[in-house]
Amino acid sequence: MTNKEILKKQIIYRSTHRGTKEMDLLLGNFVKKNIGKFTDSELKDLENLLEIDDEILLKWFFGKNNKNLVPLSKISKMFKEFKS
Repeated sequence: MTNKEILKKQIIYRSTHRGTKEMDLLLGNFVKKNIGKFTDSELKDLENLLEIDDEILLKWFFGKNNKNLVPLSKISKMFKEFKS
């Protein structure tokens, strides 16, 4: 297994075991649907997104939080527009 494959498995696990059921479903489904499309740089952006607290990320996703708390990137934009 390559380092990239290991990283993808780690990202999938982290996105589906967040701490809140809502984020497990939202972020987990987003990652599982799109993980094969991401470049190395986008995987790094996704790792950064996973570092954000569930409460902040969930409020941002639903437009109830300051955008400055979530770094804008192609990945965060894709996630914000994601419909499971």
